[in-house]
Amino acid sequence: MEVCYQLPVLPLDRPVPKHVLSRRGAISFSSSSSLFGGPAPRQLSKRRGAISYDSEDQTALYIRMLGDVRVRKPKTMNVRRLLSFQRYLHSSRFFHGIPANNPLGYILDDDFTGQAKLMLQKVGNWNFDIFLFDRLTNGNSLVNLTFHLFNTYGLIELFQLDMIKLRRFLVMIQEDYRCQNPYHNAVHAADVTQAMYCYLQEPKLAETLTSCDLLLGLLAAATHDLDHPGVNQPFLIKTDHYLAALYKNSSVLENHHWKSAVGLLRESDLLSHLPTEDGLNMEERLGSLILATDISRQNDYLSEFRTHLDKGDLCLTNGGHRHFILQMALKCADICNPCRPWKLSKQWSEKVTEEFFHQGDIERKHNLEVTPLCDRQSNSVANIQIGFMAYVVEPLFVEWSRFSDTRLSQTMMSHLSLNKQGWNEGRDKQEASSSRASEEQRTPATKDSNSKVLPQGSKGS
Repeated sequence: MEVCYQLPVLPLDRPVPKHVLSRRGAISFSSSSSLFGGPAPRQLSKRRGAISYDSEDQTALYIRMLGDVRVRKPKTMNVRRLLSFQRYLHSSRFFHGIPANNPLGYILDDDFTGQAKLMLQKVGNWNFDIFLFDRLTNGNSLVNLTFHLFNTYGLIELFQLDMIKLRRFLVMIQEDYRCQNPYHNAVHAADVTQAMYCYLQEPKLAETLTSCDLLLGLLAAATHDLDHPGVNQPFLIKTDHYLAALYKNSSVLENHHWKSAVGLLRESDLLSHLPTEDGLNMEERLGSLILATDISRQNDYLSEFRTHLDKGDLCLTNGGHRHFILQMALKCADICNPCRPWKLSKQWSEKVTEEFFHQGDIERKHNLEVTPLCDRQSNSVANIQIGFMAYVVEPLFVEWSRFSDTRLSQTMMSHLSLNKQGWNEGRDKQEASSSRASEEQRTPATKDSNSKVLPQGSKGS
């Protein structure tokens, strides 16, 4: 496998030139005058690995990794830029260990680290703007946020995780999300991870969760929609997709997300130093968390949650009960967009509806039955969101508020109420506008009809 990463200073959106992709140098320069006395090009072409400098573009370095360096690059995606030239100058400090007083400073690009670090200081704030953070990190919000949270909880030291393997694992996760999906992409995963962190900070959970619970909670949030195809389970089933056959039409997407996550865990060797039994147990628990996000099983989990709350028998010193609460927390984090401030919530609503409508367009194009929720001809963002809030989001968050009656829960319920009101008002205005437009279309037709009939009548008389 061959991967070429561009290490830009400015600009950040420049593609890697073809002549750079063809190089196989240890350290090479496109200038024939070899600025630093480098070896001849023929010698460079025999080496495995590369850091190449292009004299035509003095704002970038290019790193080439060959063979056993297993860093993934999506087939059709643009080459991802992770590190800047200034960052490369400090790379030895990263590979030999990050200073404890600034654990993230050498991971974020130097051009953005100031603003991004300021945002990470408020990562537990419910108003956290993941879209802004994603821009500040040059599209690497999931990698940087998750690494920061691992470091915040001390999980790297507690589980003796190799930071290079962790970094590599997080990069692979981020790249296995499909950026062409309007909603189910790495930014959504980062948003869910940030929400999960907010829930893990709630008093009842913070006082009882173990380090293993925290690790699994964050891993599950980061990987819960891994390699999502941008269509739902019924679509996969009616198109005889191989995933539907593989998982026997049951929790198809969630099983795929889980198995994909396990595959990356094993490929990265992140947990290879743990006893085999412990590693397998963590994989199973990770699967249990991800499978809980299957929306078709929403009522089953909600009913069990409500029963526990009615009986008052939840005991978080019990490992099984803690795991169940982690499942409910992940479910809340996964569909918490309607509980965010309107500015953020509205963006997510538009993105998920765009993805729904795209599926409907595909179904119509191939003469398949169009899923009602995905039909742009009979649906609107407002209608979809109002129904989603009423029948899916509100029942879940009402019970979560019973379990954790905190300021955060009150804030989420308040935003949910305001957002419902916002969508209702928007729908009413849209319907009123459509009604006026229809009347305006009918009125001229009536006038034209009368103007033609009267003269004919007068002539007849």
